[in-house]
Amino acid sequence: MTKKISLLGATGSIGIQTLDIIGSNPDKFKLVSFSAGLNIDSVREIASAYHPQMISVIRCEDAEMLKTEFPAIEFVYGDDGLVEVAARTGADILLNAVIGSVGLKPTLEAIRAGITIAIANKETLVAAGEIVMSEARKYGVPILPVDSEHSALFQALNGEDPKRISRLILTASGGSFRDLTRAELANVTLEQALAHPNWSMGNKLTIDSATMLNKGLEVIEAHHLFAMPYEKIDCLLHKESIIHSMIEFEDTSVMAQLGSPDMRVPIQYALTYPDRIPMQNAKPLRLEEIGMLHFEKMDLVRFKALGLAYAAGKEGGTMPAAMNAANEVAVALFMNGRIPFVQIEDIIERVMEAHRTILTPSLEAILETDSLTRKMVYAMVE
Repeated sequence: MTKKISLLGATGSIGIQTLDIIGSNPDKFKLVSFSAGLNIDSVREIASAYHPQMISVIRCEDAEMLKTEFPAIEFVYGDDGLVEVAARTGADILLNAVIGSVGLKPTLEAIRAGITIAIANKETLVAAGEIVMSEARKYGVPILPVDSEHSALFQALNGEDPKRISRLILTASGGSFRDLTRAELANVTLEQALAHPNWSMGNKLTIDSATMLNKGLEVIEAHHLFAMPYEKIDCLLHKESIIHSMIEFEDTSVMAQLGSPDMRVPIQYALTYPDRIPMQNAKPLRLEEIGMLHFEKMDLVRFKALGLAYAAGKEGGTMPAAMNAANEVAVALFMNGRIPFVQIEDIIERVMEAHRTILTPSLEAILETDSLTRKMVYAMVE
């Protein structure tokens, strides 16, 4: 049976790799809808190659222009357009690969429409994990992880009793600056921050990896995806990115998922679950070629942002949403040359110190926290 796929963030790194999988398996997948940002040339290419029924872009004028070029396709735009693409095209799976909390509303609407969620958008679970997972349980909708770390945990749990877990172990490459001291971070450049040693990712995700806030977001995601207390979620520095994560059970057995660093593997597994299919043009893992694997304990003094994320997760309520919004704005400011790299975590810390947490927030309270935090960060920098 051909699975119908809706894709949010088609022109980003995860989106492009998802399209590669869909295009390589036309008998198994059909792209029925997708969203994109301002890269209209890429929208044209994807529309011509995959012939979806609906496309969402950011600007109304782009949607109107594209309608004249592709009259057989319905074009929508803005935040409402994301919801339309996610939940109104009869998809079997929504792969949410947008960056930021903008992915929250369409995910919730897709869940309410009974659509399986393949989640690559960290911020959705970080900002509103309790609400998202509660809605998924209510509507009986699976949430399938796409991040390599959570996919690894998900795979390692196959056939196991989650009640027998002793701890989850998320591995971390360490990012672009893993070998630098805190003092050496003072004058790093954007170009250096974007030079990830292992993975090919979008710019925002690569910066988050460099601060190690990305791993902190993954800790919060793991808490929600696997219903695991933070005290049982550890991080381990593993520079090779061969072991993608591990689970230690009560009897001290450890289950790990290994593979070459290729994001298409967890993407494809989420799309084919519970089945597996051959991966096109993939490099098999050959441990004899790797030779050695290295591991180090995570230093929460050196990687301060990871410690902040643990603190936000344990606080709960609206605190993770505030932390996430502060990070999104701070990263954008760094990429625009308005603040130095080390100020990203300083901004996050100041926001968390000032934030007054609502412990059992509504969706509206979370969205208001997100909005107010963004304004607060811009005011700080101004």
